Amino acid sequence: MIHPLYRLYESRLARQIRRGGRGPQHIALILDGNRRHGERHGLRDPGAIYALGARKLDEVLDWCAALNVPAVTLWVLSTDNFGRPIEQVTGILAAIGSKLSALAADPQIHSRRVRIQAIGQLDLLPKPTQAAIRAAQEATATYDGMALTVAVAYGGRAEIVDAVRGLLTLQHQRGATLDEAIGQIDADSISRHLYMAGMPDPDLIIRTSGEVRLSGFLLWQSAYSEFYFSDVYWPAFRKIDFLRAIRAYQQRRRRFGG
Repeated sequence: MIHPLYRLYESRLARQIRRGGRGPQHIALILDGNRRHGERHGLRDPGAIYALGARKLDEVLDWCAALNVPAVTLWVLSTDNFGRPIEQVTGILAAIGSKLSALAADPQIHSRRVRIQAIGQLDLLPKPTQAAIRAAQEATATYDGMALTVAVAYGGRAEIVDAVRGLLTLQHQRGATLDEAIGQIDADSISRHLYMAGMPDPDLIIRTSGEVRLSGFLLWQSAYSEFYFSDVYWPAFRKIDFLRAIRAYQQRRRRFGG
């Protein structure tokens, strides 16, 4: 009985979303709960735990493509994560590298013309991970379909610091005085130096695992985002969980501070 009821509920959600009006044009996801999901299911090998989470991405991209979502951003590794035990960090990095390599060769990625980019302090990553990122970016650089952004070695505070530093460096290179450089600092100029400069801010941010916080994710860009927190661990995230988030977004009235 479970399977038919699940399908029935999924169809009901899909109908509600079709009638619900405009959906999010940029969805950002915090992929949380991999390790706890693994522990619950008796998995001990970090490589296997994070590989399981990486496989979930294929389903989520399918769901987003079905709703014609133009931009998707995934937070897969924070700078704080580097403080975890080395075997966990190694497992995460291995899963990221393998998944990016798989995406670069995935026919679906190419047929959908998905453009892959990575943001964060990428110089902190090991050379093999950096190489996998470059390969995925180069293989999809000319595409104009969905924009898939992978936030890796990413921290929201570091992004803002880097943006201000980049802005001041540019002014220095132009020969500006300190007062002139200070005069150039405003919200628009900082936005132009963010990691995702030129990308629309996320309309909807989804976090899995039951944690109700952003933990520094897209601090600047999330000023007017809608948030949805799911109790489900990332590897167990289902289509009905995703559709519930979309329905919740459609039911909200966005005021943008007005």
